[in-house]
Amino acid sequence: MLRILTSLVLATLVLLAVFFLSDRWFLLLALGPAELAAVELVRIGRTWAPDAPLRLLLLLLPPLTLLLALGLTPGSGGVPLQAVLLLIALLLGPVVAATLLLSGTPAAQALPALGCLSFGSVYIALPVVSCWRLQQMDPWLLVLLLMVVAVGDTAAYYFGKIFGRRKMSPSISPNKTWVGAGAGFLGAVVATALWSWWHFGCVEAEWLVLGAAAGVAAQCGDLAESMLKRGAGIKDSGRLLPGHGGILDRTDGLLFAAPVLLLGLTLMVG
Repeated sequence: MLRILTSLVLATLVLLAVFFLSDRWFLLLALGPAELAAVELVRIGRTWAPDAPLRLLLLLLPPLTLLLALGLTPGSGGVPLQAVLLLIALLLGPVVAATLLLSGTPAAQALPALGCLSFGSVYIALPVVSCWRLQQMDPWLLVLLLMVVAVGDTAAYYFGKIFGRRKMSPSISPNKTWVGAGAGFLGAVVATALWSWWHFGCVEAEWLVLGAAAGVAAQCGDLAESMLKRGAGIKDSGRLLPGHGGILDRTDGLLFAAPVLLLGLTLMVG
């Protein structure tokens, strides 16, 4: 019951933000949960690099998010996307490496710390900017993303629990089954079909492809976060959301699905 109540409150707050905030305020608001997710990722990363300054991730996240937002905004008059990504690639690594060196991070912890900071900043910033860009294009695109992730996750959970026998990846996520994965995929496609029928008055094949790709990405995101938690020996990334765990636990699928949906939509429109 607590899990359902938390979901209803979260869904209401998210929909209010999607439809009633301007794109600028939406991006600024999204940085709040992103920072909380970064705190959870730092907690996980400390398993492998307890002496490294992993809280640097909290400082890297806002400027990286703004740079990506600038690069992904067509006709903004700002720096082209290629230059932005090149700048990030050129500066992020040396900045992180220099910070680890100056902080006296033990050599044995250097590689995990570099991974946590370099991967972690993109892991969180890119989905935030992708959601912002979808909301900027059309708030209903973000509704599609949320439907694909939520329906796919729900279908995977219940069908896998009832009918699942063959484990998908027991060493990473013991509860994931191939039946659940198949149900999650079909759930994402059905959610996309319903959205397409409601939004366009018909079911568009290209939108089904986009929804299917986002659904697969969402399941990959779920497994990726499960792998991080399994390696760290923890069950939940945090305790902020009653019945759900942490921010990363609730958004793991969305972190992968949002960039995939935006990329697919960009290719389709282009």
